Amino acid sequence: MEVQNSSTKDKVLHLLKKETSMTVNDLKDRLNITHMAVRKHLTVLENNGFVCSRENKQALGRPTQIYYLTEKGEKFFPKNYEGLSLEFLHDINELYGSTAIEQLFKKREQRLTEEYSKRMDHKTNEEKISELVSIQNEKGYMATATKTADSSYELTEYNCPILAVAHSYKTACHCETQLLKTVLETEKIKRVNCKTDGNEHCKFQIHFN
Repeated sequence: MEVQNSSTKDKVLHLLKKETSMTVNDLKDRLNITHMAVRKHLTVLENNGFVCSRENKQALGRPTQIYYLTEKGEKFFPKNYEGLSLEFLHDINELYGSTAIEQLFKKREQRLTEEYSKRMDHKTNEEKISELVSIQNEKGYMATATKTADSSYELTEYNCPILAVAHSYKTACHCETQLLKTVLETEKIKRVNCKTDGNEHCKFQIHFN
């Protein structure tokens, strides 16, 4: 759901972000719309996982529903984690040089290799590809894979969560390719497209020995 395309839903999310929790009456008064309209927007947002509610019991009368943002709703608001990471990398490069940057990315590669490998145990090559797609999607890569021939696959990543970092430090891409070779246990992996080279997506050709 593209919340940004609906100005009223956008206002609901922003109000809940600022106030942390609100009732239907609170939202009605702030948005100057009817109860029914508020409930309609909240239902859509709740069904799409952006908000949830809890009952607030009162001494008199029926319990009041209190609405607040879910974790997904919080993610609607921009966070400059990648920009902060890039600033740290620039500082490390200035203080300690490019060798330190290489060591950092290799350390990250080793950590991810261990994480990925635990989920590859006792799997066939096809199952490994399926598991890899699941892992990458959990990390925000919007990955898909297709079988192109016997023991051959094409992995496409439609999003790069560390694109700004990869633009500045190409070693991030090299480490990812090596990571795939290690966890899939094949040297026959070639990155044929890369977003840092101006391609629309990152794409890998994978051949099992």
